[in-house]
Amino acid sequence: MPELGNEVAPPEWPGWPDEGCLLESLRSGSESAYEALLERFQLPVFNLVQRLIDDSSEAGDVTQDVFLKVFRNVTAFRGQSSLKTWIYRIAVNEAHNRRRWFGRHKRAEVGLEAEGDGLGYLDHLSDAARSPYDLALNEEWRSAIEKALEGLNPVFRSAVVLRDLEDLSYEEIADVLDVSLGTVKSRILRGRESLRKALVEQLEPSRGLHFTPQTAAD
Repeated sequence: MPELGNEVAPPEWPGWPDEGCLLESLRSGSESAYEALLERFQLPVFNLVQRLIDDSSEAGDVTQDVFLKVFRNVTAFRGQSSLKTWIYRIAVNEAHNRRRWFGRHKRAEVGLEAEGDGLGYLDHLSDAARSPYDLALNEEWRSAIEKALEGLNPVFRSAVVLRDLEDLSYEEIADVLDVSLGTVKSRILRGRESLRKALVEQLEPSRGLHFTPQTAAD
């Protein structure tokens, strides 16, 4: 029996020694490897897609498209990134493609921010880097944030979702979005500020709610 404090961490891929072994089995067409991949990523990918497209009822179809692309292209994947970031990159691209389709065929794309130069509550917030999800004190606020996300420009929306909801590192997000670290940080900052503004417009005027700025490191 291992000593207390020296327990071996459970494997990321139960039944598989490591990601490399799983990839080899995927490339050889192993059904059990495909099942392991779906078990690990199907729900996270569905949740990610649902937050990136405007019609959540389409999330299931988009998720299916994501895994079709994964299975078709896994033999060409050479491990330049982790399997997770590669799958997330495909998911983000598929979600953006679906959003563009809706923009052309069903409704105009939502802009990043409402027009207007007046100063508001956001201009006095002391900590611009604080995650909006740190402000979500209850389920009502979380619901408001989900609604506010729908109004973000998809470029900034992806960065905010990957960071604040999926908890990916800046490096992982840069890999998923295929941009530099500086671009990732800029998109997250701008997306958070737009999200913050949408929340204030949504909650403060009608409910008299006020955000209490606190210092928080990201």
